Amino acid sequence: MRPGDVDDDGPYARVGGRLPGDPVPDPGLGDVPGAVPREVRRTPYSRTFLHLLPVLLIVVAIVYDFLTPRYFTAGPLYTAAPLVAAPIYSRRGTALTGAAVVVVVIVLQYTKGVAHYIDSMTELVTIATVAGLAVLVNSFVRRTDERLATAREIAEAAQRAVLPEPAERIGGFEIAARYEAAQAGAFIGGDLYAVQDSSRGVRLIVGDVRGKGMGAVAAVAVVIGAFREAAEQEATLEAVAQRLERALAREGTRREGLDAFEGFTTAVLAELPHGDGVLRVLNRGHPPPLLLHADGTLDHVSAREYALPLGMGELGVWPDRAEEIRFPGGSTLLLYTDGLTEARDAHGEFYEPRTRLAGRVFRHPVELLDTLAEDVRRHSGGGMADDMALLAVRRP
Repeated sequence: MRPGDVDDDGPYARVGGRLPGDPVPDPGLGDVPGAVPREVRRTPYSRTFLHLLPVLLIVVAIVYDFLTPRYFTAGPLYTAAPLVAAPIYSRRGTALTGAAVVVVVIVLQYTKGVAHYIDSMTELVTIATVAGLAVLVNSFVRRTDERLATAREIAEAAQRAVLPEPAERIGGFEIAARYEAAQAGAFIGGDLYAVQDSSRGVRLIVGDVRGKGMGAVAAVAVVIGAFREAAEQEATLEAVAQRLERALAREGTRREGLDAFEGFTTAVLAELPHGDGVLRVLNRGHPPPLLLHADGTLDHVSAREYALPLGMGELGVWPDRAEEIRFPGGSTLLLYTDGLTEARDAHGEFYEPRTRLAGRVFRHPVELLDTLAEDVRRHSGGGMADDMALLAVRRP
């Protein structure tokens, strides 16, 4: 492969045109000539139903009391109403629900002429007690929610510190980044991205640290810190990769257990020289980036020879070699982690970004990432198997 060429053969061939038998592009993804954009809107019916459930329980209980003999009682429904309200409503709403239930029961008991019976008195006391307990439950739930909100704010602050979102424009390029956690409520894991401007151009990295939990987050911090320093100081991408290798080797000596011997990070590094219209890419065992052209055609930026992931230098030496290709105006470079390609649908089919994006045109990297993330959620039914980091760079 000569500088300026892309891989036109094999599994990473150019796929901009559509041949007979190829799937028709989905008009819901990107801009397709003649297509009408669609918006998927989901009405939160379940949330509305839950908020109305305490009221419905009270209404059903009243109807039951009116339609049945006086020795029949809807006590369980009245008891359930404030308990259902406790985790849903505010403290005031829960208290009002309990008070409403008690008043309704008193009125109905006098209307039916059973208020003086011992069973009716016991039922009233039971319902009033449960209503009071519902207020206490609501207070506990609110305190728990406040703790979770505090933990969420801390997690968001940690993510912004370890994995800050890059500026929308760096060195004349339009930038967008996105992190999608597979675990609900999680904010950061082992995927990483970073963008750094330097005298030799804008340099980028997207990677995936082996492992989960705080160990992976610590490795992410090490890689990003070493990358920012190396991107400023080193003359070539190859030298940047070697600095990252040494940084992970030092980290490995400080970690115990299995990670001390088998920890590694797959990564792809890219360099966009200022004003040259070229792109240099170095791949360390990572999924190859995609290059989306202004006319909707698409290329895989594949390496002639993949090197070992970062942190595995003791297993062998493969000299790093950056590939150089054209990066014309209007093109967008998409870097991603394997959480994108490992997303499966209900039939076990993997998500294929090359097929899904071919023929689409996106006016801005943010539009590309928003559309891609939504399409992955639809494909996987909202349940991804792994975290997903996306980084898109467009040359205006």
